[in-house]
Amino acid sequence: MTTSRLYPLLWILMISVLTLSCQDEITTTYTHRTMMPVYLEMSDIRARTITVEPPQELDSPGKIYIYGNYLLINEPTKGIHILDNSNPSNPVNKNFIPIEGNVDLAVNSNILYADNYVDLLAFDISNLNNIKLVKRVEDVFTHMYRHDTGQIITFKDTVITSENAYWGCANCEFFTMDASRSFAANYSAAAQSYGTGGSMARFTLANEHLYAVDESTMRVFDVKNAAEPKFVKPIDLGWGIETIFPFQNKLFIGSNRGMHIYDASTPSSPTRMAVYEHIVACDPVVVNEDFAFVTLRSGNFCVNNINQLQVINIEDPYKPYMMKSYPMLNPHGLGLAGDNLFVAEGKHGLKSFKVTDVLKIDQNQMEFLESMKAVDLIPGPKSLIVIGPDGVCQFDYSTPSKLIRLSCIDVKNPVVIK
Repeated sequence: MTTSRLYPLLWILMISVLTLSCQDEITTTYTHRTMMPVYLEMSDIRARTITVEPPQELDSPGKIYIYGNYLLINEPTKGIHILDNSNPSNPVNKNFIPIEGNVDLAVNSNILYADNYVDLLAFDISNLNNIKLVKRVEDVFTHMYRHDTGQIITFKDTVITSENAYWGCANCEFFTMDASRSFAANYSAAAQSYGTGGSMARFTLANEHLYAVDESTMRVFDVKNAAEPKFVKPIDLGWGIETIFPFQNKLFIGSNRGMHIYDASTPSSPTRMAVYEHIVACDPVVVNEDFAFVTLRSGNFCVNNINQLQVINIEDPYKPYMMKSYPMLNPHGLGLAGDNLFVAEGKHGLKSFKVTDVLKIDQNQMEFLESMKAVDLIPGPKSLIVIGPDGVCQFDYSTPSKLIRLSCIDVKNPVVIK
C-alpha cells in the first residue's frame, strides 16, 4: 500500500480513537429487584421453634392448594396461610405457619408436608387451633447444599439501588432472577385422602407416596403412615425439571425441554416410559385419558420467544406425539375440568376453552377475562381458584362458558408478572 493511500486510513483510526476517548463517563442510579444469595447454617434453622401465628395479609402468594374445606396459600420462603374456604364467596383467613425456605406443599390425611430448605416437615393440621410439627426428615433436598462448606445456599428477593459508572452504555439491561419460575403454583388429581394443587407444583401425592421434584431430581417418600414420611430414594431426571402431575399410576413431569412420563405402578420406584421433547421453554402440564395439554411460554428463564398451547397424544404413553399447537400470549398454569380447559395467560388474563375436539381448540374459546391477571389455577369441587400477582380469586364455574366471580383476596404489594 502506498504512503498516500495509508494517510487517510491513519486519520480515520485517530479520529475514531479520539471519539471513543472523549465520551463522557455516564453514572446511572437504578433500582431493581433481584435474588441475592444467602448462606445459612441449617443447624440454626432447626433450632428455631415453629409457632403458628395469627392470620396475616397476603404479601407475595405462591402455590395454592385445596384440602377439604381448606385453602392453603404458600408465601414463598416464608410459610403457609390456611383459610377456611367452606364458603368460597367468603373465605376466612385462619392462621399462618411460618416456615423458612418453604416453596411447596401437599396434604395427606390431615398431614401437611412442606419443605424447610433442605428438610421435609410434616404438620398435623387436623385441629387448626393446635397445629403441631410431628416429623422432620433431614437433608433430603440436598441440591441446596454448598458441599464445600456444608452450608446451604438460598436466595432472598432483594430491592437494590445502586450507581453504575460505565462508558456510553445508556440502554444496558441488567439481569434479575425471575422468582416466579419457582414461586408460581400443580394441579394434582384429587384421590384418596389427598388435596389438590395447581399445575406448577413440585410436590404431588399418589399411591401412598409423596413425589418432590427440583431442577434435576425426583425424590420419593413413603407416606403410608401419613405422619411418618420416610425418604425412599432420589431419581435423576436430567436438568430443567419444573412441575409434576399424577394421573392413573403415571407421573407427568414438565421440564423446560419437554415432558417426561413415568410409570408409577410400583410407587416406590417410578420408571421412565418416554420423553416428549420440545424447544426450551417453561412447561407446566395437565392430562386426561388421551391427551396432555402443555403450555410453553417465553420469559427470563424460558429463553425462546414461544408462547403456545400444545396438545400431546398419550394414548400410547411410550410414544407420545404432538397433535397440534395453538398460539398463546404468555401462558402460565392451566387446569382441566372435564372437557373444559382453563389457561392462565399471565398479565394478559384468563382464558377458557372447550376441548372436546382437540384439533379445533382455537375455534372453541369460551371466555377471555382480561382483567384477571393469572399465574395458576385449580378447578376445585366448589370453585375455580385463580392466583395472580394481585391476589387469589374464586369463580363459580358451574356454567364453564360464563365464570361468575365469588370472591378475591388482594395482596399488599402486587408484583409485575414476567
